[in-house]
Amino acid sequence: MDPAEATDPSVPPGPLTHLSLLDSSEAQLQSGGDPRSLPGSWTRSPPEHATILREGVRTCLQRRCEQTVRILHAKVAQKSYGNEKRFFCPPPCVYLAGPGWRLKPLQGQAHQAAETGPTVCGYMGLDGASSSAGETQKLNFEEQPDSREFGCAKTLYISDADKRKHFRLVLRLVLRGGRELGTFHSRLIKVISKPSQKKQSLKNTDLCISSGSKVSLFNRLRSQTVSTRYLSVEDGAFVASARQWAAFTLHLAEEHCSPGDFPPREGYIRYGSLVQLVCTVTGITLPPMIIRKVAKQCALLDVDEPISQLHKCAFQFPGDTPGGGGTYLCLATEKVVQFQASLCPKEANKALLNDSSCWTIIGTESVEFSFSTSLACTREPVTPVPLISTLELSGGGDVATLELQGENFHTGLKVWFGDVEAETMYRNPRSLVCVVPDVAAFGSEWRWLRTPITVPVSLVRADGLFYPSAFSFTYTPEYSTRPRPTGVPEPATDADALLESIHHEFTRTNFHLFIQT
Repeated sequence: MDPAEATDPSVPPGPLTHLSLLDSSEAQLQSGGDPRSLPGSWTRSPPEHATILREGVRTCLQRRCEQTVRILHAKVAQKSYGNEKRFFCPPPCVYLAGPGWRLKPLQGQAHQAAETGPTVCGYMGLDGASSSAGETQKLNFEEQPDSREFGCAKTLYISDADKRKHFRLVLRLVLRGGRELGTFHSRLIKVISKPSQKKQSLKNTDLCISSGSKVSLFNRLRSQTVSTRYLSVEDGAFVASARQWAAFTLHLAEEHCSPGDFPPREGYIRYGSLVQLVCTVTGITLPPMIIRKVAKQCALLDVDEPISQLHKCAFQFPGDTPGGGGTYLCLATEKVVQFQASLCPKEANKALLNDSSCWTIIGTESVEFSFSTSLACTREPVTPVPLISTLELSGGGDVATLELQGENFHTGLKVWFGDVEAETMYRNPRSLVCVVPDVAAFGSEWRWLRTPITVPVSLVRADGLFYPSAFSFTYTPEYSTRPRPTGVPEPATDADALLESIHHEFTRTNFHLFIQT
């Protein structure tokens, strides 16, 4: 680097890293160990390519042009036997969100003003299955009031000829014109023969439901499939929807906690527990309720065994009621109401319910893929989409490395801090390591400021495909003095002490990691 350029504040900083400021021997001497000694090779984009990529990444960050694919599905699926078809319930659904879906067409695609309708269609099936029409369902996406596109696979099932204990759903998205956008996989789904009627044991935790997990609730009048209604949220209110279902976080609640406050309570949920349902999308909650086991349309008031997948249950509102039967969560067509139960005349430990207050509970999973194709110069699929689960920082001061742990990593990915590329090393499909860029890359004046700098952490494929993440990285200032022009006297000792005091109170470590919500 030209020294004149390095000291000229008018020259925009390049994508410097700690290691690029020192050669490997100096770095090893000053840090006690060189991150380059890790197995694998450190790579960075060629300079001419890096400049183009940096402009593209900066545009992506400013325009917020990401595209998100979210797959929601149940944790378990009941197997079909013979000629029956037990369609997955709740049905797997897909949401397409983000402003990137509404941007102009990709490069090389002509824009036609007369075109209407969805710009993408989907096909969903089971992994390992053939792509015949009977095993793959086409998804027709519809725009929701919140601008998300929604599609649902209502006729998927797994037959008894399939001997697997687990499987995944496969979603294939195709853009208008026939170009494949990518193939996306769900989380693992466990296959069961039928809901367990035995008293549940915590030895079989696969089927138990823990506090803080996601669940779906549905109701079937007279066990008829066509009458299925799902507990959902629309326009800020709880509804019973025949078309869409919602995932709810099921918390063990405290009797005396304030609304919206959920003290962390670990463990599996048992019947008789006070619980609270929180919509995972809107955050809207129902009042705390007591979850009861249901058998033969009666709520069992003295059962405390663990809850299991696909069990029938009821939700009782706390408090005494006339008759002693209690008030229960109930549906009336598409409305969610309360039902006044009565005690069983012959058995005081049972409350008589109606069909509409008996719910089936099932655990749910979701997986979200985010990317941006608006600036990529490629017609290759966006998949596999890398997913970051955790960040782990090593070192500090002059040299620091950051390990990204997750899924679907490959050698063509580079880690970016804001619009600055980091030297990246591929370890395996679940681990990437990068060198934390020097803070000077974000502004030459930063070293003499007293405010932190937070930058998003993202991944960029070699062809310019941008993968945002929910993680960010924060630099906090360290004490240093601005270089003084020649002839300016040294500051007073007490001024140094004051700056040292400010520094001591302001920062204790060099770096912090944050997850943006």
